[in-house]
Amino acid sequence: MNTQIFERVKSTVSVGDYLKVYWEVQGPGPPGAISERSAWAKEMCGSRADAPPALYSPGPALVLEFHTGSKKNNATGFVGTYSFIDKRLFETDGVHMPNTECDYTFSRSGNRPTHGRLYSPRYPSIYPNNIRCSYHFHARPKERVKVVFEEVSLQKGDVSCLRRADIIKVFDGRDANSPAIAMLCNELTGYEVLSTGPALLLQFTANSATAGQGFAATFHFQPPPDSTAADSDRLLKLSFGKAFESLGPEVSATTSSCHQEFSSDGIKHGTLTSPHYPSPYPPNTHCHYEFFGRGKERVRLIFQDFYLYKSADGSVDCTNVDSLQAFIYVDGRLEKVDMFCGVNQPKPIMSNGPKLMLEFRGTQSSRYTRGFKISYSFVENFGINTGRQLKEFPCAFVYNSSESRNGTFASPNYPGSYPRDTECTYFFHGGETEKVHLHFSNFDVEGIEPCEVVTASDYVELSNSMTEDSRFGRFCGQKKEFHVESERNFFKVTFRSNDRLDGTGFKAIYQFLEVTDEYQSPIQDEPSNSTNLYGHTLMLIAVFLMQLRHSLYH
Repeated sequence: MNTQIFERVKSTVSVGDYLKVYWEVQGPGPPGAISERSAWAKEMCGSRADAPPALYSPGPALVLEFHTGSKKNNATGFVGTYSFIDKRLFETDGVHMPNTECDYTFSRSGNRPTHGRLYSPRYPSIYPNNIRCSYHFHARPKERVKVVFEEVSLQKGDVSCLRRADIIKVFDGRDANSPAIAMLCNELTGYEVLSTGPALLLQFTANSATAGQGFAATFHFQPPPDSTAADSDRLLKLSFGKAFESLGPEVSATTSSCHQEFSSDGIKHGTLTSPHYPSPYPPNTHCHYEFFGRGKERVRLIFQDFYLYKSADGSVDCTNVDSLQAFIYVDGRLEKVDMFCGVNQPKPIMSNGPKLMLEFRGTQSSRYTRGFKISYSFVENFGINTGRQLKEFPCAFVYNSSESRNGTFASPNYPGSYPRDTECTYFFHGGETEKVHLHFSNFDVEGIEPCEVVTASDYVELSNSMTEDSRFGRFCGQKKEFHVESERNFFKVTFRSNDRLDGTGFKAIYQFLEVTDEYQSPIQDEPSNSTNLYGHTLMLIAVFLMQLRHSLYH
């Protein structure tokens, strides 16, 4: 297999300078083997930024054909390196299913290995189009299947996976009727999925005209949680691996008596507290709390009490004081997402996947330091408590006017920061003579307009159809309340976050209106406690002001 790595490419398209790449070549031959009638795989021009970092042939041959135009220019051409790679390095460690192009089975039976690798067709070269590959995993009873996508490179950009022709879907079971726990598209690294049972299905579909490099992944059949092979050290190694060790010897040793692990195999929700709570925690306390979910579960933490030692100088810096830090798993490593200190109660926290870790350092303490009390839960609804969740997608909710003509919806984990690497879609379906009215009362989505990938922006995308809608487009940043209205009885809201920064997200009111109706304040069906009543009152006031402005404007 050939690879050609381009270190510098510069040509001028306007005068016809370009480089053609051929790799459907039947062995070495004379220069005449390539002609004007030969089909090329890729054509490149422009600068280094326009060229891929590397080219890999799908077979044993690759031909580069360089063309220059008649006009002189200052282009310097290209320079690169090449090497021959053993094709067997990219073979999938499964059993190819007869009479299929790219379907494989991975079984735990017999002498089959407990772990291995899998690739998209032709990887690391570009995959063919118009294909569908299925990878079936069958573990032993009580075992689980873990798949880690080391690299996914389908298309460039940050477009919603619902609008991608090339996509990877992971189902938590034997077939596509099982709940979807992951949808992957675009480009990402270090993404991990863990089945809830002994079966997992990975389905790769490629229908676009611009194929990417594909994916490289590893799989592992994990032992039952109650087996001797799954003790705490084993579980830690399988889940956090070297990323956990990167925190340093003091953390990886985890010799503290207050180290605790919480697995969704036991209970789905519970409470954790600092040592001796509600009495003061002892000086020089160092604790770790690790959470291990499965499937599409996310770890959600809600703080019920928080009171750590606070220095007398009133400093807001948490670096050298008693603190609680939260870590998530990003691109194969642990990354700190938040740090809390003092006496201000933190907002809810949600992981970006099935794992999360807390580290508590309490060096000072005093008779007034109660510590903290946290309610934890393993949730599959991403903290979204309205609408009807669809099992066909990891995070999708339907709002039908036949079920409720008004209500609220919010970003994942609202009012806490939304999780990273998350895409959620909200579908609104009205009657034949209805339209959809949305009023966003709070909006804080990290990003810079026009909310595109070049600015590494998270975004909310609004549309009258399943595809992109130029009338609305994307929204990001911090915005005052605003409202939008659909053109017909269907509306779609897509929320997408990357692995960079985050915000508190959004909360909105929806209402289905007759086409001739004016927008009116909806009646909420939320719990009638004092906190919700206060928030509901503020929301009604905001809607009234919006209606007043709306009537004055018209």
